[in-house]
Amino acid sequence: MPLLVVEGIEKRFDHLEVLKNINFSLDQGKALAIIGASGSGKTTLLRCLNFLEYPDSGRIWVDGELLLDAGQQKRLSEADVRFRRLNFGLVFQSFHLFPQYTVLRNVTLAVELLNRGKEQTKNSAIVADARALLNQMGLSDKENAYPHQLSGGQQQRVAIARALALKPKILCFDEPTSALDPELTGEVLRVVRSLADKHTTMLIVTHEMAFARDVADHVIFMDQGIIVEEGPPDQVFGQPKEERTRQFLSRYAQGG
Repeated sequence: MPLLVVEGIEKRFDHLEVLKNINFSLDQGKALAIIGASGSGKTTLLRCLNFLEYPDSGRIWVDGELLLDAGQQKRLSEADVRFRRLNFGLVFQSFHLFPQYTVLRNVTLAVELLNRGKEQTKNSAIVADARALLNQMGLSDKENAYPHQLSGGQQQRVAIARALALKPKILCFDEPTSALDPELTGEVLRVVRSLADKHTTMLIVTHEMAFARDVADHVIFMDQGIIVEEGPPDQVFGQPKEERTRQFLSRYAQGG
């Protein structure tokens, strides 16, 4: 059974249909890349999955549990939303680190807040886990640094460590390299690739076509709020079935 199942997700802003009958699934330990032009609905879909937007219709299951049925008249309470959001870890385009806290504190803070009132979780264990994640990100020597002392690539790696610290079932990336200079993009992509090699379940919205082809197990191409095409990377990138997909990929191949 897939870890994530998305059925019939639709989202409108006033009269603008941003998502139209979105259906897909994601198996545990697999990486799904979502590609498409700006305005195709990719980020809105990611925000709906993370309960940052509320879809107008559709359902979302994680690990066999129905997390959201947008057709229900009664909306989820804020407490329910916060609890269900924990199934997902979201790494944003811009890093959203707390500038007043050190790198280590940025990673531990969310876990401490989540476990407030739970005596079985000791602060020493949270710190140890955070240090292990920073080591995984190649940032062991930066735990006492502040965000302004880091490069953009280092800040994004801290943001990835923070998302992983909450032990989400699905790790989501929203254009993780779009705010980085080209020379810093590679270090973040290497981290994401290492997570894929460890079979971390990931959903990646990206404009890095070569990276999507290399790291993803499955690719979705979106255009104007619908899924135009999906399949294995070699098929979507190498032998796309739809003309719209071919047009989109040809523009990237030409650098435009």
